[in-house]
Amino acid sequence: MLHYTAMDSASAALDRLCDPAIEVSAHYLIGGDGTIWQMVDEAKRAWHAGAGEWRGLEDINSRSIGIELDNRGDHPFSEPQMAALEDLLRDVMQRHRIGPAGVIGHSDMAPGRKHDPGPRFDWTRLARQGLALRPAPARDHAQNPAHTPDPAPFRALARAAGYTAPCSDADLLAAVRLRLRPHACGPLDDADMAALAGFGQAGRR
Repeated sequence: MLHYTAMDSASAALDRLCDPAIEVSAHYLIGGDGTIWQMVDEAKRAWHAGAGEWRGLEDINSRSIGIELDNRGDHPFSEPQMAALEDLLRDVMQRHRIGPAGVIGHSDMAPGRKHDPGPRFDWTRLARQGLALRPAPARDHAQNPAHTPDPAPFRALARAAGYTAPCSDADLLAAVRLRLRPHACGPLDDADMAALAGFGQAGRR
C-alpha cells in the first residue's frame, strides 16, 4: 500500500513513524532523494492502513506492506523517489508473489478518510512496468448504455474493482478519480463509468 507522508521532510516523517507514542508505522519510507529506510520487518505488522476495506478484506494492516513516500501531497513525486519505489516494489512483489492488482493506494481502501498518495502520484508510470494495475482501455464509452452515469451501477462497478469499504457516493467517486482520473471534476460522468469498468476488467485478467 502506497502513502504520502504529508510532512515537510523525510526526517520529520522518520521521527514520527519511529515514535512509539504516535502509534503509526510503516514498513518503508522513501525520501525525495531516493533514500529508502526500512522501519518494520516485512513479516511483521505495521500500523499504516487504519480502518478500511479492500476486496471485502478488513484489517489491512495484517495483510499489507506499507510504503510511505516523502511528499506533502501538493507537489510531484521526484524522479529519484519514483525510481527507488519501482526497485522496491519489484523486490516486494517478487518475494510475496504480489501481482499488479495487489498494489493499491491508501485512498483505495479508505475512501473519504484518506487521499494519499494523491492526485500527483503517477500510477500510469507504475502500470507501464507491471507494478500496478493498468485499466483495460474503455472504448466508445459515450455510446455504451452500460456506461450511462448512474450512482447504483457505478457502485456495483466499484465493488467489482475492489472498492468495498462503506462510504458515500461522493467519497467513492473521489477515491476512484484519485486512482483513475485525478484531474476530473464535477458530477459522475460516463468517462468515470468507463474507466472504472476497464479497471475492474483488468483486475480479473
